[in-house]
Amino acid sequence: MNGLLLDYLPILIFAGIALVIALVFLVLPLILAPSSPDPEKVSTYECGFNAFDDSRMKFDVRFYLVAILFIVFDLEVAFLFPWAVTLGEVGPYAFWSMLVFLAELGIGYVYAWKVGALEWG
Repeated sequence: MNGLLLDYLPILIFAGIALVIALVFLVLPLILAPSSPDPEKVSTYECGFNAFDDSRMKFDVRFYLVAILFIVFDLEVAFLFPWAVTLGEVGPYAFWSMLVFLAELGIGYVYAWKVGALEWG
């Protein structure tokens, strides 16, 4: 039983070091950071402009459109990482499949650009 517990000792040491580092990173800013925020820093910030009038007012839907497009393209690019790691093992079919996927992604990007979905003005 003692040998089994010694096998887990490196994990316990690693967890202890991680806990100490986490606590240092949490406590150090409390000690070193300035603690006199100005009124601008503590003011309400919502959607890129100062709060005024009614909180249920309408604003431009392009904010949501750009955010959704960012999420879509960001998640699609996330598919590239596992593919790139296993590229040597998956073979030519996966390579050409990913090229088709990237072509579709490029066509979608060009379409979003042409219809003006990426412009703020």
